[in-house]
Amino acid sequence: MLLTGKKPALSIEITKECPLRCPGCYAYGADHLGEGSGLRQLSDFRGDELVSKFLTLVDEHNPIHLSIVGGDPLVRYRELNQILPELERRGIHVQLVTSAFRQLPPEWTKLKLLYVVVSIDGLAPEHDKRRAPATYERILKNIQGHKITVHCTITSQMMRRAGYLQEFLAFWNNIPEAKRVWMSMYTPQVGERAEEILSQSQRSQAVSELVELRKSYPKLEMKEAVLKAFLRPPATPSECIFAQTTHSMSADLTTVINPCQFGGAPDCSQCGCIASMGLEALGRHRVLQVQVRDLFRITTRVAKLRMRPQPARGITPDPFPILSSAAKEQASTTR
Repeated sequence: MLLTGKKPALSIEITKECPLRCPGCYAYGADHLGEGSGLRQLSDFRGDELVSKFLTLVDEHNPIHLSIVGGDPLVRYRELNQILPELERRGIHVQLVTSAFRQLPPEWTKLKLLYVVVSIDGLAPEHDKRRAPATYERILKNIQGHKITVHCTITSQMMRRAGYLQEFLAFWNNIPEAKRVWMSMYTPQVGERAEEILSQSQRSQAVSELVELRKSYPKLEMKEAVLKAFLRPPATPSECIFAQTTHSMSADLTTVINPCQFGGAPDCSQCGCIASMGLEALGRHRVLQVQVRDLFRITTRVAKLRMRPQPARGITPDPFPILSSAAKEQASTTR
C-alpha cells in the first residue's frame, strides 16, 4: 500500500463536540489545526449527511486500520450505529476512542473488527476531577457487557505518588470488561509548561515500573521494547513511523491534521504516544541485518520516486539515498 503513495492508517475526528473539558486535551488546543485554528472553529456534520460523507472519505482512502476520535465519538452514537456495520462489511479494523460518558450501544458487541478504547486519567479521585461527567461510576456502568481497552495517559502528578501505577493496574486488572490496558505519557506542544508534563527522571521511573509491573498484571499489553521506546522517541514527525503511515482528518472531513494526530507543534522529544512507541519499537527490529525502519524508508522513498516525473535518459536515481553503504548493499541483495 505504501508503494502506491497511500497511508495504511486513517484517523478521523468524527465530531468537534464533547461534554468533557479535560485539562491538556490536545484536540482542543488553540493551534491544533494550525496557527490560531482549533477544532471548535470547524463546522461538522450529523445525521445522514455525516454517515454519507464519512463513508465516502473512508472509501477514498481505503485504510487497513481506522481510528475514530473526536471530540467524543459517542456524541454521534446514532450515526455510528449506521457507520460501524458498513466498516465491518468493508473489512476495516476500527479503533474507537471515547470517554464512555454514555452507555456503549449493546449492538456494538456483535462487531468483530471494532475495538473500543476508553480513556481513563488515573485513579478515581483524579480521573473524576479531570473528566466529569465521565466518572468512574458512570464508566463502569456504561461498559457493562463490552470488552474494552483501557488507555491511561501518565502525567507528572501521577508519578509524584509512589505506587500509583501499580494501584491503577491492580484496579483495572480485576475489571472483567477490561480486556487490556495501554499506557501513554503526556505529550506537550513545543514551549508548553503544563503541570502534566513529566520530567526526564519521572519518565524513566515510569518505564522502569511498567517493565516490572507487566510481569504481575497480564492485562498491561505493552512489550518491554515498546516501553523502552519512551526513553528515546522519534526525534521528528518525519522519523516517526506512526506519523508517516497515518492520515489524520478533522471534523469537517476536509481539514488535514499535521504533522501527526496531535496537530499543532508537538514536542517530539517528549512524545508519549503509545502508537508512535509501538511502531518505533517495530522499526528498531532487524530483518536480515536491516532495521524495519530502513525497509519502511526504502518503501516510501520508492513510492515517491514512482510518483515523480521520470529523470532524463541515462540518469538512474538512487532508491536508497538515506541508508548507509552497508545497509544499501543488504537492501539490494534482498530486493
